[in-house]
Amino acid sequence: MSAPEKRVNLVAQIDAFGLEHLRIVERALVPLRQHEIRIRVHAASLNHRDLLVALGRISSRVSDIPLPLVPLSDCAGEVIEVGRSVDRFQVGDRVSSAQMPDWTAGPFKPENVHSALGGAVDGVLAKYFRGNQRGFVKIPDALSFEEAATLPTAALTAWNALFEVGDLKPGKTVLVQGSGGVSIFALQFATAAGARVFAITGSEAKIGRLERLGAEHVIRCDREPEWSRAVLEVTGGVGVDHVVETGGAGTIDESIKATAIGGSISLVGLLTGAGGRLDMLPILAKTLRIQGVVVGSVEMFERMIGMIDHLGIRPVIDEAFEMQDIAGAFEYLRSGRHFGKITIKV
Repeated sequence: MSAPEKRVNLVAQIDAFGLEHLRIVERALVPLRQHEIRIRVHAASLNHRDLLVALGRISSRVSDIPLPLVPLSDCAGEVIEVGRSVDRFQVGDRVSSAQMPDWTAGPFKPENVHSALGGAVDGVLAKYFRGNQRGFVKIPDALSFEEAATLPTAALTAWNALFEVGDLKPGKTVLVQGSGGVSIFALQFATAAGARVFAITGSEAKIGRLERLGAEHVIRCDREPEWSRAVLEVTGGVGVDHVVETGGAGTIDESIKATAIGGSISLVGLLTGAGGRLDMLPILAKTLRIQGVVVGSVEMFERMIGMIDHLGIRPVIDEAFEMQDIAGAFEYLRSGRHFGKITIKV
């Protein structure tokens, strides 16, 4: 493939906060800088963060989000054009974007957020997407573009929580919450690593699917609001070594109760809110470690890709929408009915 003859891009655009303000528009293609590549986007995927951005609920400082904005941070596609100083990729390579392309290596720094796609800057839901070569990784041949588009945020967050921040070993126990993208990837990764995985869900219909992916025991949290008791029961009163905490304020207390002495909780999401108070006594008494986890660096992304390729892990995709139905895809995400990832065909 070569650079587009018509220097026009087709993009999704948020003109104002609210799903009714999403539309498809044409924009001029911007020439590449020397270290940039341009890809033909084949697929993108949704994250809960993207919904919050579209609704104007991502933070108390909504003015930090530039409008109009191209949404979404996760995509996969084919390199069609390279800048004159590009040495990591060539035309025809299959690649995926990093959610924070400026976070190439090392620990997270607050300034990395300034490069966050689909929030601080324009995202990826477009026919063509360009960026510095350092913000992309090659994707395995075994994965489709749709599968690879699910990896940059959900999969990398799960990977970071379990193996970069965490130190998951075979035989350890892990608890995942619900059936969103991060939780499903955490279930797949932990099972592949030889851990025992438990899950909570509010849906009877999802129990079997979680078990088929490797969950040893699934707890109906809608029927057992104090689900930590069930976790303790199935672990012989010990609790789990690691919790991948996606709920936030509404679930953190139960997670603390469900965690074993010396265990850890990776706080990766705030689906039930960010407010509330914690009882500090069990954290101290159990010598727990609670760690916030923000996606991951490009180096982490490459390590994760290597593991996925080596073990043949396949992302779980619930449903694929057309780019023109991005509002419908967001509505489906908001409903919570999905299992795994929701993708967009571009």
